[in-house]
Amino acid sequence: MHSIQRLVLLALIAASAFPAASAAGNESHRFWGDTWRGWHFYEDPAPEAEPPRSVPAKPGGPRAPRRDPRPPELVELERLRQRVEDLRGIAVMRPTEANVRRYMELEAKVVAQASAFADVAQRVAWTTPELDPSLQGRPVNAKALEVFEAQQLGERSRSIAELGRDHVLLFFFRGDCPYCHAFAPTLEAFQGRHGIRVEAVSLDGGALPGFASARRDNGAATALRVAQVPAVYLAQPFTGRIVPIGFGVLSESQLLERISAAAAPAFEAMVPSAVRQLGMP
Repeated sequence: MHSIQRLVLLALIAASAFPAASAAGNESHRFWGDTWRGWHFYEDPAPEAEPPRSVPAKPGGPRAPRRDPRPPELVELERLRQRVEDLRGIAVMRPTEANVRRYMELEAKVVAQASAFADVAQRVAWTTPELDPSLQGRPVNAKALEVFEAQQLGERSRSIAELGRDHVLLFFFRGDCPYCHAFAPTLEAFQGRHGIRVEAVSLDGGALPGFASARRDNGAATALRVAQVPAVYLAQPFTGRIVPIGFGVLSESQLLERISAAAAPAFEAMVPSAVRQLGMP
């Protein structure tokens, strides 16, 4: 038997032995049942399935422009501010006459608008006492300022007289210090006028007029780190609380203001490092 006939016979035997595979239509073994095609044939591959086309969404109607929720005045102000910045930048980078003039003209309009606002605000303050800054705090009128300072002096003098019941002023000085000698009369008068006792402490053993009973420093100056004289501290002997009032020559009004502030409850909260606790002799 010739070789070609032998191959054809083997193909027929294989096709009869596997009928299920031939009927199933398996693409990889289809040639077993297609003996009529022969052994030498060529077929184009099956076309690939096209992916499903996505249907484009129907375009909606034209969108309405988004409305700025801010008041129109704020929108206009922002545009004006940006316009001023733009013109300033152009004028700075290219300072031609036209650029500078354009910026200055716009700036003049802005200044005029601000001036109009200031005028209206001033008239509103005049007619509304609670909004008038001249009626809040320290007055600016000379006559009103005299009345204000007199009231402040009386209130502070009374509060210091109250402090004098359980507080003293510690006055650290040196006998060879000219500023201490200049300051001593002010402290002596302050003691007599406001009723708070002044305890003079000499750092070098020297004396001062008006404070003949001054005592020698026993370590308090070192504990308080007194490096400059004259120095004044407000002390509460039975608690040991000591607060610095000032250094150098102070006026009576400065003493009144500082002592009142140091005695206020809020002082320690505002300047906690200034308050010391020392055992008083």
